[in-house]
Amino acid sequence: MIRSIHMSWLTAALIAVAGSTAGMAQAASAKGGDEAAIRAQTTSWEKAYNGGDAKGVAALYGEDALLLPPGASGVSGRPAILAFFTKDIANSKAAGVVFVINGKTDVGVSGNMGWESGTYKATVKGAVVETGKFLSVSRKKDGKWLYLRDTWNADAPIAAPAAPAAPAAPAAPAAPKKP
Repeated sequence: MIRSIHMSWLTAALIAVAGSTAGMAQAASAKGGDEAAIRAQTTSWEKAYNGGDAKGVAALYGEDALLLPPGASGVSGRPAILAFFTKDIANSKAAGVVFVINGKTDVGVSGNMGWESGTYKATVKGAVVETGKFLSVSRKKDGKWLYLRDTWNADAPIAAPAAPAAPAAPAAPAAPKKP
């Protein structure tokens, strides 16, 4: 009897370990799927941006997202983000700029929140004109990952401010006229 009770506990313990291992594998699989979805979000951003699709880019952001572009004020909300990218994409297309995001990014997921960081380069006619890095925070809502916060900046140092122009020399006083 004691032996059969011992075997029952051992069997129960093995089943519990197997169940928790399966649960961890399922969680790891879900996490891997979420990480892949976040990376796919960035690939979609790159394709839409380079394709001139500002609406497609803005659709990747949550309604309450905050865009933090370099050298500019923050841009809050999807309508403002659409306006920002409409202008930004038009300027990039006019200059012939193409963004290339390095596929080797770092991604993390915790519940319905995720982040991705990586590097990018901007090219014009194949020549690299800028390199930089980005950090995006995303939130999963209704099964879809959307950017919640997005920021990037260039690797180049900030340019030194231009020296102020020298003030113009005052004009020489006019000579008094003789009567």
